[in-house]
Amino acid sequence: MNDAMPTPCALVPVYNHPGTIADVCHQLRGLGLPVLLVDDGSDAECAAVLDALQAAGNQLLRLPENRGKGAAVRAGLAYAEQLGYSHALQVDADGQHALDDLPSFLSAMRAQPKALVIGYPHYDDSVSRLRFYGRYATHIWVWINTLSLDIRDSMCGARIYPLSAVNPMLVKHGCGDRMAFDTEVLVRWHWQRGSVINLPVHVHYPEGGVSHFNLWRDNLHISAMHARLFFGMLRRAPGWALRYLRLGASK
Repeated sequence: MNDAMPTPCALVPVYNHPGTIADVCHQLRGLGLPVLLVDDGSDAECAAVLDALQAAGNQLLRLPENRGKGAAVRAGLAYAEQLGYSHALQVDADGQHALDDLPSFLSAMRAQPKALVIGYPHYDDSVSRLRFYGRYATHIWVWINTLSLDIRDSMCGARIYPLSAVNPMLVKHGCGDRMAFDTEVLVRWHWQRGSVINLPVHVHYPEGGVSHFNLWRDNLHISAMHARLFFGMLRRAPGWALRYLRLGASK
């Protein structure tokens, strides 16, 4: 990766969002970014929209069946690097992220190309109280599993990945195929001492919007992920403590 001249693309995992994905692509192209769409086994209606977007000049990676957001993002990150991009700006396909906020993400990427840029949401009144407060359980577990407050929000889907560093990590640790991916990839990035930059992004949940979060399945996967990471943190904690002691003694 050439730190002096990052070559980013936009990466959008898509599963049955035919009504919003064209506008998301249009706004991303307005930021000067080539767009890579990952079709995560969408139905015929959405697949036809994606075919039209590909014909209009967007890149399309089509997975043969629905495997989940994590699998789609992981496949897209690997494919983006194969296409020659250095970074991938991930956003969700439902249009919830205010793309006008993303130039600051790109500026941060150019200033610190080795960092992973993470969005943290500024919600409007469209967010439900259950969704808003429910995120704090994951926030607390992330702070425990990293022994830090470095990651402000691990569930926001707006972020920039430095591909040459993230993809080898994902070969070793897949980080799950579904919704738990967003959190696990950031914890493991932190464990390998990757730099993070937290930036705000406004989030709006449109009325009648489609959510693919499965209450029971995804909460089960997320709980198992937190438990797995907790025991991973316990194995690493003595080494972290020793490193901090050495850093303190050297000052």
